[in-house]
Amino acid sequence: MRPGIHPSYQPIVFRDKSADFAFLTRSTLTSSETIEWEDGNTYPVYDVEVSSASHPFWTGQGRILDTAGRVEKFERRYGRRTR
Repeated sequence: MRPGIHPSYQPIVFRDKSADFAFLTRSTLTSSETIEWEDGNTYPVYDVEVSSASHPFWTGQGRILDTAGRVEKFERRYGRRTR
């Protein structure tokens, strides 16, 4: 790799405030906010709106779409296909 052209890759904490969930990983993101992590070290923190702890698909609270109603609406509008 050529030196001086790549962003720094350092540990950072991603925090989902709505679910009170945080995890430590590595990223090229930077932040001026910091947080003291469980290991006693201080890391930059980046707040996210949705994580696996708050996403409807992963929490099991997702909606099931009425696909039958959509098919019927399509057939009413465009008619049924004949072969």
